[in-house]
Parts: sequence; C-alpha cells; structure tokens
Amino acid sequence: MNLFTDIRTLVIASLDAMVSEGALPEGLDFRNVAVEPPRDAAHGDMATNAAMVLAKPAKMKPRDIADTLAAKLAADPRITNAEVAGPGFLNLRLSDDVWQQVVRGVLAAGTDFGRSAMGEGKKVNVEYVSANPTGPLHVGHTRGAVFGDALASLLDFAGFDVTREYYINDGGAQVDVLARSVYLRYLEAHGQEVAFEDGTYPGDYLIEVGEALKAKVGDAYVDQPENVWLTEIREFATEAMMDLIRADLAALGVVMDKFYSEKSLYGTGQIEAALKSLQDKGLIYEGVLEPPKGKKPEDWEPREQTLFKSTEHGDDVDRPVKKSDGSWTYFAPDIAYHYDKVTRGYDLLIDVFGADHGGYVKRMKAAVSALSDGKTPLDIKLTQLVKLFKNGEPFKMSKRAGTFVTLRDVVDQVGPDVTRFVMLTRKNDAPLDFDFDKVLEQSKDNPVFYVQYANARVCSARRKAGEAGIELTAETDAAADLSLLTDPAQLAVAKKLAEWPRLVEIAARTNEPHRVAFYLYELASDLHGLYHLGKDKVELKFVDEGNISATHAKMALANAVSVVISAGLGILGVTPAQEM
Repeated sequence: MNLFTDIRTLVIASLDAMVSEGALPEGLDFRNVAVEPPRDAAHGDMATNAAMVLAKPAKMKPRDIADTLAAKLAADPRITNAEVAGPGFLNLRLSDDVWQQVVRGVLAAGTDFGRSAMGEGKKVNVEYVSANPTGPLHVGHTRGAVFGDALASLLDFAGFDVTREYYINDGGAQVDVLARSVYLRYLEAHGQEVAFEDGTYPGDYLIEVGEALKAKVGDAYVDQPENVWLTEIREFATEAMMDLIRADLAALGVVMDKFYSEKSLYGTGQIEAALKSLQDKGLIYEGVLEPPKGKKPEDWEPREQTLFKSTEHGDDVDRPVKKSDGSWTYFAPDIAYHYDKVTRGYDLLIDVFGADHGGYVKRMKAAVSALSDGKTPLDIKLTQLVKLFKNGEPFKMSKRAGTFVTLRDVVDQVGPDVTRFVMLTRKNDAPLDFDFDKVLEQSKDNPVFYVQYANARVCSARRKAGEAGIELTAETDAAADLSLLTDPAQLAVAKKLAEWPRLVEIAARTNEPHRVAFYLYELASDLHGLYHLGKDKVELKFVDEGNISATHAKMALANAVSVVISAGLGILGVTPAQEM
C-alpha cells in the first residue's frame, strides 16, 4: 500500500482522460509527473507538478492544465479539495477516511508495510568493510559496516536480491608485514625480547596469535630465516585476523553472505583474463604517463608500463595495471575482482569505501563500465570520518590496538543498537561526531533514545490498557472504529505513516539508508506530540477507561506507529525497545 503511488495513478488516469477528450494533445510523456508531500503542510496533503512539467510539451499554460485536472481529481471521493496554486501547482486534500484506512493497512501488513517490489528481484552486490586483515576493525570501519549493512537491508526491503560481500585484502605486502609482526610475538612467546620496528604492528591483539602459533608449531620457527616461515605464518595470521574481524562484525550484528579473497586472484589466471577482456576492447596499451602534479602516486613510474585507457570511460587519466618490472599494480587485482562480480551476473554493484579512497572512485567506475560494456552500474559510497568524544574530550586510542579506537571499544561503551543508529544519523559523506555521553542521554536531542522511547511508550500504553482490563489484540485492532480518529494531531500521525512506503523507495533509489533514521525521528516526534496532547485532552489520551471504543481506535493508531518503527529499526539493524 503506497498512497502516493495510488494518487499518482489517479492523476495519470485523469491526464489520460484529458487526452481522450482533447483537453491535452496526444503523445505526452507522463514519466516526470510526481505526487509528493507539499513543502508546507498548510497547503494540503499532497501536491502534483503535472501541469508544470506538461505545459511546455503541450504548448499550453500550466494553469489551464491545472484547472481542468483539478476538476477531474475533485470528482474522486478520496479528494476533498483540489486547489491550483501559483503558476500551476496543484495541491490536494484527502478525506479523513483515506488516512484512517492507512492505519488499517499498516496493521494488516505488519512490519511488511512499506515493503516494495521496486527492485523487481534485480541482483545487487553490496561490498563493504573489506578491511585489511591485519588487525581488529577500527571506528572508521564501524561506520562503513553499519552503512553497508543498513543499505543492504534497505535494498532487500525494496525488492532487490542482495548479496553482502567482504573483499579480503590478503594479497598485498601488508600481509607480509602482519606475518613478520606475528613472528615477533611468536618469539616473545618463547621468552625472547623483541622490538617492533617502524612498519610492523605492535598491537597487543597479536600476543594471542603468537601464543597460538607456538602451541601449533612449537619451536620449529625459532631463529629460522624468513623464507622458512613467511608463507605459513602469513596464512596462519590472516586466518586468525579474519576470525577476529568476523567476531567484531558479529558484535555489531553484521553477517556477510560472502568473503572473497584477493589472494585467490593470483596465479589462477583471473587477473590475466580480466585484462584480456579489456585488451580485446582496445583498452590496454604500453605507454609512459605524464608525471602527476603534486604528490606522486605509488603506481606512477617514469618508464613504460601497461596502461588501461580509463579515460575512455570517464576517468581523468589512464591507469597503470602492470609495472615495468612485470608485477601487478594495486589496481590490477581490483579490476579482476570486479570482473568476477560482473561475470556473476549482478544488475548493480555497490562499493562502500572510506573517505580516504575518494581518489579510487573514477578509475573503479571506469573499469566496471569497460568490463560490462556500460551495462552494469557501479555506485561507490564514501563514508566520512568519525570523531569520538567522551567527557567533552577526544576519546583516546585503544591500548590493545596500539594506534586506533576499535569497533569493540565503541560497542562495549554503548552497545550495538546505539552504535548502529548513531552511525546513520548523518549522511554517509558527512563527518560524524560520536559523543559517548550524548548518545546515551535520555532527551529529544538524542535521536536513538527519542525513537526507542516512542516504541517503548506504545508498549507501556498497551500494558496500562491491560491493567485497566481493556483487551488489546490483533483482532481488536482490526475491528477498531477508526472513524473516531478525527483530531488533526491523530490524522497527522496517520499522514506520516502514509509516507513510509514512499520513503523506502526514495531511500533505496538513492542508496541512502540515513533517510530511514531521519524518518523514524520525525514519526517518533509526531507520536510523542500526540501523547503529550493527551495529558490535557482526555479524548486524545491513549487509554481512556471510560471509552473502550475510543481506546481501541487510539491504540490501533499507536500500534501502527510501533509497527512502522519496528520495520524501520529492522532495516537499520536495531532492536526496538519494549521498555525504557
């Protein structure tokens, strides 16, 4: 049930009738005709831009179109008033019965209310986190994990077939550094004094790994040259770190469908196959790039390299894929990995990167465009930095990690639900301040508390009704006389509920799950406002022992709010609070 879609269907049908009657010329394109909430609620319940977008192609004045359209729309029993505003905008007011039936629709559908078929089962791959397997996840990874997971849930709710994927960067030099760092902890476990030189990982989290390695191999690697132990320890350490990362993600409520190893691309012909695909399209050549202005990137050399013509697919410069010594650049396995995604048949690819990967966006989009002949869109979402505060001061680094605040540090302080919701209170590409004191504050200024308290308030009203002997069940909700919901404050809540299906589709279309968090805050605000009005007006009080029928109607409305809050929090990966 999407009321905005229903009214748009009515608008389109009215426009078709105008064409049949000769009031509009034939051949007009109605795709840009929209029905949406007006900017000012005082103007009406909905507004349509139909006359404005059709005036030019119809070679008519917008107001002339709007006047005729208004008369047709006003004939529908759902429309109580259709008023032309300004040059030709059309504002609509709907009958109370329409909003009352929205409440009925929410209760009938349950938490599936708002679930959309927009995605049409299209296959979407959402890759997120993808941190180097060299240590525990830090707070930056936390934001990417929450954003990616919520986005995946949102797309699923909107009718897409979603795969959650983690790309393990286990093919680069950083994994050799990890192996050397674990070797030092291994020697330490054997009683030797060790020093962590620059470039190694000094975090305490590797102490257990070194001890586990000792338990497995004894003293077999003690004082042995690197060529004896590097490969074995690299695999052992990577597996240990991935176990740690999986545990970190589980603490945050994130479960991946697939882990994809970069290392699996090497020596298997997959990198060669991806580049062969580009070469067959005339997009690979040997050449020397101009020296970049400013800081030189790692993949630039003042000599001939194998280059990808990424500029033919929207990039600023062509990109090296093989160095002059024959080794791959960092970009080459990334091309191969996305080639694998393309060949798996996804209709859409989404990568969630940290803000420090902003320079990678154009080249990666160029690669996917070239590999898929422009058929597979790639959307790259960047998550900006998170600044942590506690007691008014920046939150200090984790001793265990050695250099950064870990995901576990954050979750241990405030729990997974608060962590997830707060990470979605800003758009992904906006910086986020995470204040441990404020996110636990019980006030309207704390959106986590405010939304959770709205759900808890409904649950409390249910309990109060039960204590008063008023039975509240799915059956009483279904049988409630919703025509009793006539107060503007009650109807305002119903109107906000009606926006939920539309919000889901907009958020999914733009890949912006923060819109869900914003909507839930607004819905909670409407619910709290209605509750407080009930303190002065008995007819708005949720539980009125002297009027059972009115209580059933008002609690049906409150329960509908709880249903939508639960559905929205479910997308965000947050458990609704029953009491606070």
